[in-house]
Amino acid sequence: MKISVYSLLLTSGLLLAGCQSRQPDSASCQVGSAMQQTQLWFGLSKPDGQSISTQQWQHFVDQVITPAFPQGLSVVEARGQWLGNDGVRVSENSRGLLLIYSASKEKSHTIDLIRTRYQQLFAQESVMRIDQPVCVAF
Repeated sequence: MKISVYSLLLTSGLLLAGCQSRQPDSASCQVGSAMQQTQLWFGLSKPDGQSISTQQWQHFVDQVITPAFPQGLSVVEARGQWLGNDGVRVSENSRGLLLIYSASKEKSHTIDLIRTRYQQLFAQESVMRIDQPVCVAF
């Protein structure tokens, strides 16, 4: 029994290790430099049914996001949808934020602070975060 448990743990560990995304190093980038790309997706509907206005969104970008990423960022307008726990499809207007930066624990923490601040200000359940290593050339 101990051997099969050990084998299962070892196999699981090896499989999970293969799922980890690694930051490309500059040598692996055929063009450009190794950087990190993060996408954040912000819903624009509040739980009470009201919408976050264009002015409120822009104020959040100007006061919270831009000071943290003064080198630049991109915002896209979108409409997202998902299947709720009750089986009902929900859709709402949203904003996508694209950040490209040199990977660091500090920047990652800053991004999480942005997410938390948005959730607090606008009574949001979540802000989706997607991270991936990229090669970037300007």
